[in-house]
Amino acid sequence: MDRPVSRVGPSLYLKGELSSNEDLYLDGIVEGRVQLNDQKLTIATTAKAAADIFAGEVVVCGALKGNVHAKKRIEIKKEGSVTGDLTTPQILIEDGAYFKGTIKIELSVDQETNKNVSPKTESEPDAPLTGRKIA
Repeated sequence: MDRPVSRVGPSLYLKGELSSNEDLYLDGIVEGRVQLNDQKLTIATTAKAAADIFAGEVVVCGALKGNVHAKKRIEIKKEGSVTGDLTTPQILIEDGAYFKGTIKIELSVDQETNKNVSPKTESEPDAPLTGRKIA
């Protein structure tokens, strides 16, 4: 069964707080905060977002400036550009993508319940990745 998907079309400009219990496909411009709980946010190739994002999964094909907290994973596609700090249990940055910021890997709920996985200790520093074009 397919999950419902909301869409912000290419001619729309939203400023403020956006929240949803559905997946969201962003093709326009959003400024502010995006709260999707466990849902998926897709930022299309032509989309621009200046927002702090809280979602289950985030896929960036367009331009994003802001911090992202994803419960499951973050993907930055080769056309994507992200400037901001990322927090997630899983990250994928394709060749050709642009990323400037830091990445903090947090255990997912599934990993926390798995006794074979040892949690990250507090003494391990977060490794910043800055202004690097992945190629």
